[in-house]
Amino acid sequence: MTLPHTLLEGGLLVDGSGQPGWQGDLLMAGDRIVCLGERLRAHPPQGIDLAAAEVVDCRGKVVAPGFIDAHTHDDAAVLRMPEYLPKLSQGITTVVTGNCGISLAPYRVAQAKSPLTLLGADSFRYADMAAYRDAVVAARPSLNVAPLIGHTTLRFAAMEDLDRPASEQEQARMAALLDGCMAEGAFGLSSGLFYEEAYAAPADEVTALARVVARHGGVYATHLRSEMATILEAMVEAGDCAFEAGVPLVISHHKCAGPANWGRTEETLPLVDRLGERQPIAMDVYPYVAGSTVLREDLVDGVIDVLITWSEPHPEAGGRMLADIAAEWGVDQQSAARRLKPGGACYFQMHEDDVERVMAHPRTMIGSDGLPHDRHPHPRLWGAFPRVLARYWRGRGLFTLEQAIHKMTGLTARNFRIPDRGMLRAGHHADVVVFDAERIRDLATYAQPEQLSEGIEAVYVNGQCTYREGGAALTARAGRLLSRKDFSA
Repeated sequence: MTLPHTLLEGGLLVDGSGQPGWQGDLLMAGDRIVCLGERLRAHPPQGIDLAAAEVVDCRGKVVAPGFIDAHTHDDAAVLRMPEYLPKLSQGITTVVTGNCGISLAPYRVAQAKSPLTLLGADSFRYADMAAYRDAVVAARPSLNVAPLIGHTTLRFAAMEDLDRPASEQEQARMAALLDGCMAEGAFGLSSGLFYEEAYAAPADEVTALARVVARHGGVYATHLRSEMATILEAMVEAGDCAFEAGVPLVISHHKCAGPANWGRTEETLPLVDRLGERQPIAMDVYPYVAGSTVLREDLVDGVIDVLITWSEPHPEAGGRMLADIAAEWGVDQQSAARRLKPGGACYFQMHEDDVERVMAHPRTMIGSDGLPHDRHPHPRLWGAFPRVLARYWRGRGLFTLEQAIHKMTGLTARNFRIPDRGMLRAGHHADVVVFDAERIRDLATYAQPEQLSEGIEAVYVNGQCTYREGGAALTARAGRLLSRKDFSA
């Protein structure tokens, strides 16, 4: 059977390597890129008849690898809303899930507790990676899923009390669960030592699990134990864990949080480079000065702005500033936060200069870190990747177009060891985005976060056109659960 061909003609091909783009054509057949070249319609590859090919005029547009979101909490979202417009509309074709120590597998429970609730309290139905794989296959999401396994999830699955280190027997249970998930193709381990449910875990508990990952050739991504005053110590801890285990390290959403720490990227980034002299290390970042997570009064200092994203006892508070709510109730902000819990919030805790320093660093990938289950989500869920291009490439000139795309594609695929994606190469899977470099921009704001971006003209996932600008309804849902087992380097 002859596979249907699609020819993207005359675009600026930016291949994800960071090297200069060039004007040319890209030919896809089935789920693969066949070749790249000049004037392919007039001079097709030997043995290929393009008479019946779909030809797409890409003159004046950029043709790039589909963006890979290095940091997501989309584990359940790809099952519940498989069309997943928030990510497709940004040009994202693959999401790395299971970050910050929180993954759906391997844990099955009727109602999960915080911080697992970031994925939806009733979402934990998968006792192993095979069960989660079956769920993804049944859902047929519109984009690809590259799963990590969460340390906190493993703790819930193996321990009754999480306010202490795991016992030898509990560590063995976690290691067995992780080993099974890695054997099924998971890409590595993540931790969220910042969260109370994992904070009691000592470094050697994490290192032991990272050694399991090393046996399978995976990676270790971590939400550091601290991103505030003791951030340097937390970075050294993470570096030592990964180094001793023999795994590559990814520092999640690297930031210096809180006004007292603004400017300290001038210390943290040189430390990353020093660690990089002995071990593989990378970072991801989102292009905003506000983070978003569960509502915690210890993050409320009365100085930074706090935007409530959801509240169980007071759902009407979603989208309002904590300071306004506290004033209305006649209490201080920490008291208001306690009354709003359980809930979520955006914390305006970073300085723009630090965000830019991290983003410009050559080891940095782009991750949205959006929370799809928030009632009033952070705008990064809908706008992170176009924002990098509009604000930091086109507006600020922080890097070249090719460097920006490298941070969104090839660098991420290499760091997470995602096979045959992230680059425009013959034989690679045909995950491709076509966008207008002059028009691309994010429209999502803190006030109105659920807004489609502009300038993403077409998105192809495994060779099928899955999105056209404006949210055109397309029936193609061609995403897959990716497997580390397919990687070879």
